Amino acid sequence: MKQNIRTPSDRPGYGNTRKRGGGRQAVVGLLAVGALLAGCSGQPLAERLSAPTETTTSPETAPAVTAPAGTVLAQEGIAAGHPEAVEVGMEILEQGGNAADAAIATAFAVSVVEPHASGIGGGGVTLIAEPEKEVAAFDYREVVSKSGKIPASGTGVPGFVDGMATLHATYGSMPWNELLQPAVELARDGFVITKFLGERMNDGIGSSIVSEHRQFRTTDGGRVLREGETLKQAELAETIQTLATGGRDEFYEGSISKQLTLVKGLDAATLADYKTEKFEPVRGNVGDYTVVTAPPALPGAGLIQMLQQAEGAGIASDAPGSSPYVDKLMAAWSNASDTVTEKFGDQRFVEVDLSEVLDREQNLKIGSQLEEEASNDSPAGAIDPGNTTHLSVADRDGMAVSMTNTITSFWGGTKSDVVGGFFLNNQLSRFTTVDSPANRPEPGRKSVTWSNPAMVLDGQGRVVMGIGTPGGQQIPNILASVLVPVLLQDQPVQDAVDGPRFHLQGGILAVEGKATKSMKALARANEWKIRETTRSDGVFGSIQALWVDYDTGTIDGATDVRRDGDHAVSKTDR
Repeated sequence: MKQNIRTPSDRPGYGNTRKRGGGRQAVVGLLAVGALLAGCSGQPLAERLSAPTETTTSPETAPAVTAPAGTVLAQEGIAAGHPEAVEVGMEILEQGGNAADAAIATAFAVSVVEPHASGIGGGGVTLIAEPEKEVAAFDYREVVSKSGKIPASGTGVPGFVDGMATLHATYGSMPWNELLQPAVELARDGFVITKFLGERMNDGIGSSIVSEHRQFRTTDGGRVLREGETLKQAELAETIQTLATGGRDEFYEGSISKQLTLVKGLDAATLADYKTEKFEPVRGNVGDYTVVTAPPALPGAGLIQMLQQAEGAGIASDAPGSSPYVDKLMAAWSNASDTVTEKFGDQRFVEVDLSEVLDREQNLKIGSQLEEEASNDSPAGAIDPGNTTHLSVADRDGMAVSMTNTITSFWGGTKSDVVGGFFLNNQLSRFTTVDSPANRPEPGRKSVTWSNPAMVLDGQGRVVMGIGTPGGQQIPNILASVLVPVLLQDQPVQDAVDGPRFHLQGGILAVEGKATKSMKALARANEWKIRETTRSDGVFGSIQALWVDYDTGTIDGATDVRRDGDHAVSKTDR
């Protein structure tokens, strides 16, 4: 069948809803996608999918939807960084796969359509929840090789493939090979380059990196491809097919590992010994909810500290983006940033005492004492373009996944190697950028990072939200900019996602769009400089969130237009 490559604007239509999740909701017309992903497992996709899904009506005007017998919810859904990846995940759910299956398939698809941000050469962290069970955290981030040395590239031993294999072995219900096939086809047959990816490929750093690789140039070997043109990645397709057929061992001990050992900083012994770690996540109450997120060396406990201090400061009564709102949230961020950069490290190597960090009463008290007048405290460092990718999935049986993957800097940094069609990470550079006694490199160790997948639980301990974002060091602030309005001000998720974003770093307050007079006055009082950004700059990430309404049995999501993010929710009468 001839491939019909669609631009994002050609994807299935949208209908407006006014639910807790807010804004627009995808109409998952999966039959219309058949030409895009046809041929999976040798069978036309259209023959393997059910009828197109429908928009749902607002719960304020419609009765609760009855979930199918034996299920928790009447819907299932996914939010991810690219519409093509969302469609892959929905395909898996429609075939009867669970949230873990869909997350794995989507993550591999994301590695194809967002090669600059995450993929096989990187790592990540996943939170996964099943009904009436505790949330589990899986850390498959990059480690220092057995030599203990960090190469100039900052490349660590990648954990992505082992992480996906571990999730599949623990939770998967569909064959591994079937979950990877959509990504194989997407890489082989190509997809239309979006505006955001086109800009990343053609900016100064991106152009210098991708111009060295034939698949990113025009067929005559000339200029770098641009927005609206088709990117095909034959070598990456072959690599993913190898993994689909041979499993994770092909990466760590087989044919792919032989290529990896030619890269400085990677060795056969460390690759062969790589193992995903399972940890207990951290949690803390915010308003009437519980925020659950990944433990150190990730910044999750710092995010909870930040949210609780902002709550104690009375931020619930302040309009998002107002001068008091920004002042309180940035003061709480300064404290949380200090916590992460001074105290956090790989808990397998250093003891990280979280008793004070997660002390809600203390955080509320500190928040209530945050100075109303200006302070020039500001986390050190520079504001860089955000990186990383995130996806959230929820299925009808109540399983939920919140997954953040990354190769750290865009394209893995300026000195990144490319093996098998994928870019390698520069994660170990975080040992330098977060310079503290708790974050020192040694064999097998993982660095402090800013990746921050999160979940929100209701009073009954049920997952009502999966959320995460790219954004580098801005990630905690980006998450807080959505979680504060949703959890403390009862704002619809889409409204919160569309709301103002700002970040304080190195004495510079970055704001999205034009700074207001009150914002400028606040900056002057604090001796901050103002940096005005546009949404297309990539500074403020792209929230990927789902909201679950157990009263109606429905799921809704939010679409963040700052990048290529999208979400889809199934029909209710499958």
